[in-house]
Amino acid sequence: MMQAHADIVLGASVQQTGSDANTGRYYVDAYNFAIDKINAAGGVNVGGKKEKLALKVYDNQSDLNLSVRQYVQLVSQDKVNLLLGPFASNYALADSAVSEKYEVPMVQGGGASDQIFARKFKYVFGTLPAASDYFGSTLAMMKELKPVPAKVALLFADDAFDVSVANGTRPQLKQGGLDLVFEQKYASNASDFGSIIAQLKDKQVQAVLVAGHETEVLNFIRQAKSLNYSPMLYSFTVGVPSADFRKSIGADANYAFGMTSWMPSAQQKDAWFGDGEQFAKAWKAKFNYEPDYHAASGVADVEAVVHAIEAAGSVDPKKVRDALAKVDFPSLYGQIKFADNGQISLPQQVIQVQNGGVKAIYSNKFLAQPLYPMQPWDKR
Repeated sequence: MMQAHADIVLGASVQQTGSDANTGRYYVDAYNFAIDKINAAGGVNVGGKKEKLALKVYDNQSDLNLSVRQYVQLVSQDKVNLLLGPFASNYALADSAVSEKYEVPMVQGGGASDQIFARKFKYVFGTLPAASDYFGSTLAMMKELKPVPAKVALLFADDAFDVSVANGTRPQLKQGGLDLVFEQKYASNASDFGSIIAQLKDKQVQAVLVAGHETEVLNFIRQAKSLNYSPMLYSFTVGVPSADFRKSIGADANYAFGMTSWMPSAQQKDAWFGDGEQFAKAWKAKFNYEPDYHAASGVADVEAVVHAIEAAGSVDPKKVRDALAKVDFPSLYGQIKFADNGQISLPQQVIQVQNGGVKAIYSNKFLAQPLYPMQPWDKR
């Protein structure tokens, strides 16, 4: 989708069809929504001249190799000014190598893997907090639960993001005095968790931490129910913030813990959307589904690019890159400021599905009463 007479073109390749399209749509919608809002407010001030934004976006069809080729096309043939990212860490890991090679900045809110930011790249910036700390707030909460779950299991998919989560969680479990009694890496898009659940039962695991994808989490919960496996708690890196996730399993989603770097709040002031609460209402009215942290992160990506262009007074990629390294502004998503490695630092809030809705439970302290321990399936 391209707007006529645009002065500044942002390019992206996003999963609009295929296995990752359900989450990919947040980013396409976020980019378009932010660009429309910024243009409606007069556009971008580039050295005293107001210029309009446009988006050139391709559908990578949830194909990693196609995504890389499309980013090459965006910078080498389409000659877009700057880049926005895809969804998912394995895509951001590969696609950001294109931005680095061609020296065109990419701001992406779809990849959190530490691997993306460990390469000392200068041209990739990320608005998701580090994958290695996704379970940090959950572990802090677990130590304050009564009783503390004595035996913990860690399950994770074999992709960049989930491996980073596992690598960060292991030492935190040890530091927190929590006993990791079972660990299992599984193939992405796994559908059968029966043998894993049998081992969790056998080892009497009380807390299960799962780093995976939404379809895997749904499969895990469905099979835990059918095999009547009820640990004291389980927590998932994805799914819980998503209305689609909760809708697809109904009341069976209750008790599931998760985490989010964003919940809409009037405290999150924003130059274009007013605040986080106003943004969430406007999003729901426009797209007819609830925004989650993917949506807020995607909007923040566009805002970061705009702040950097205005600070640089130019769309020159090197000047924008240097300005991105220095941005520090409030947004509907939180304070946007990148560390030296290009990644943002935002606290993860522990959330839980209660009565079909999402409740904020813990962030340095309890914000609400958790449903704990989990009710056995046969007593619900």
